[in-house]
Amino acid sequence: MSSSKEVHKELKPLNKIWPVWRWGMVIDLNKCTGCQACVLACKAENNIPFKAKKESLEDREMSWIHMTLLYKGRYPNVKMSFIPVPCLHCEKPPCIKVCPVGATYFSEETGIVGQIYARCIGCRYCTVACPYTVRVFNWYPPVWPGDMKRYTNPDVSKRPRGVVEKCTFCSHRLNAAKDRARREKRELKKGDYVPACVESCPANAIYFGDLNDPNSTVSRLKKDTRAFRFMEDLGTEPKVIYLRKV
Repeated sequence: MSSSKEVHKELKPLNKIWPVWRWGMVIDLNKCTGCQACVLACKAENNIPFKAKKESLEDREMSWIHMTLLYKGRYPNVKMSFIPVPCLHCEKPPCIKVCPVGATYFSEETGIVGQIYARCIGCRYCTVACPYTVRVFNWYPPVWPGDMKRYTNPDVSKRPRGVVEKCTFCSHRLNAAKDRARREKRELKKGDYVPACVESCPANAIYFGDLNDPNSTVSRLKKDTRAFRFMEDLGTEPKVIYLRKV
């Protein structure tokens, strides 16, 4: 059995023409209305199957982004905020340290915490290790009602029963953008790579870009006085940053 460290070496990019990215996300809670367009776009883009009401009531729903409600104050002066929570793609992810088969890994090239579904044995150690509860487990074989199975995304695999799934920042879109840029003999430009949740947000509350680029929008916003990270004291260093609601 290969160790996680050996797996990471195997996955290290061989193409040296690309720079080292740190793809990150900034979510402005002032703009977010909780419409869940990002949730639906993520489901459609990543072939996330629907679950029946019974399974959903048992917390067996499938979603790579969950909408969390944050309450502030006491009744009757209660203020409520919607917080979309995808995988936070930590710089120091605890999930990869506990996987015995190297099914989850940290990409040194992109900063994305990826998944290799063919390796996953469903032990769910990673779901326990993740303090943000953003990993979900496939309890049942994937099923799409009616003709919806005809509209699944051919760029994304359909995961079988018994594996753990998570947000990957739509990394298949990054691969497609790199291929397109390689054919055109140029580097990636701003806007070439945009995840489905960012593209679908009607309020433009989600920003995405390279945190290593000092001129990017996300690099500028992460220094805003309203910026904060979930449970930052844990030392996981999430690359999804939030702007406080005021």
